[in-house]
Amino acid sequence: MAPRALNSIWTRVKRERSRIGLFGLYLFAFATWIPVVAAFKNCIGELVWITGASMYPFLNAEKDRTARRDVVVNYKYNAQYGLKRGMIVTFWNPYNPELMTVKRIVGIPGDVVRTRNPYPVSTVKVPPGHIWVEGDGGERESQDSNTYGPIAAGLVIGKVTHILWPFHRSGKVRWWEYAEKIRDRG
Repeated sequence: MAPRALNSIWTRVKRERSRIGLFGLYLFAFATWIPVVAAFKNCIGELVWITGASMYPFLNAEKDRTARRDVVVNYKYNAQYGLKRGMIVTFWNPYNPELMTVKRIVGIPGDVVRTRNPYPVSTVKVPPGHIWVEGDGGERESQDSNTYGPIAAGLVIGKVTHILWPFHRSGKVRWWEYAEKIRDRG
């Protein structure tokens, strides 16, 4: 772009700034970032406040000492791909599609999983395109695949990658360390 053309654009911006004022210019600059932030939240990632005790003791470990909730990073980009046993994922609840749920993957396609109550059979083979998820808190604290069965991988919204709050537990979620701790398969 020629220096003269650049100068005339800058002159027009200055003229408009004096006409609409500094507040209007800041408002315009702010409004131009709204689509960028919305696209990032919908496609890349977001912060999620964890409520409930179903993932205790891994998440909300201080549930009996404070009313504060854990804050985690929910990474959404290609969330349905590369799912592995031990990962913590967020997904749309099969019983209430408006509710986002957080659970740990216990079974991937082809795994035979030993179920808990209230699931009607003692073992189940996870079908292709599905995962078996459970809360860390045990059967009484969690509504998970033992309630609604294997969930379609397409319901997965994101993967929990980092804990941000509380600060003393902040850091990367080391899901691979839990893959070996997951209870025996059928």
